[in-house]
Amino acid sequence: MIQFFISDAMAQASEASTQSQFSPASFVPLILIFVIFYFLIIRPQTKKIKEHEKMVNNLKIGNKVITSGGIIGVVREIHEKENQIGVEIADGVVVIVLKNNVSEVEKPVINEKKSSKITEKKSEKKHSKKH
Repeated sequence: MIQFFISDAMAQASEASTQSQFSPASFVPLILIFVIFYFLIIRPQTKKIKEHEKMVNNLKIGNKVITSGGIIGVVREIHEKENQIGVEIADGVVVIVLKNNVSEVEKPVINEKKSSKITEKKSEKKHSKKH
């Protein structure tokens, strides 16, 4: 009877040894998952970080910025050593902000009054040439 139990144990051990053999095909799904993560998550994130660093490094006095906290203001000072900028949020009120907290730089917009005067001058020139 003891031999009966031993033979069952030997059979189970031999099955386990055949199942635990190394197969390179078992790594294919892991490699595919890593490639998918790289192209869907890692690569776009690094690209976004590089664009943000470029934007922060190109800040100039007079740029209108929006901070990550939602403060909108104009850059009045740049402190390169401390990696900080002075943002004017109201007349005479300058707040010191870390450069990395700038989330967006707005493109300068031409004042509407100035642009309307420019179009008026152009239209006047056209009319004067015709007469």
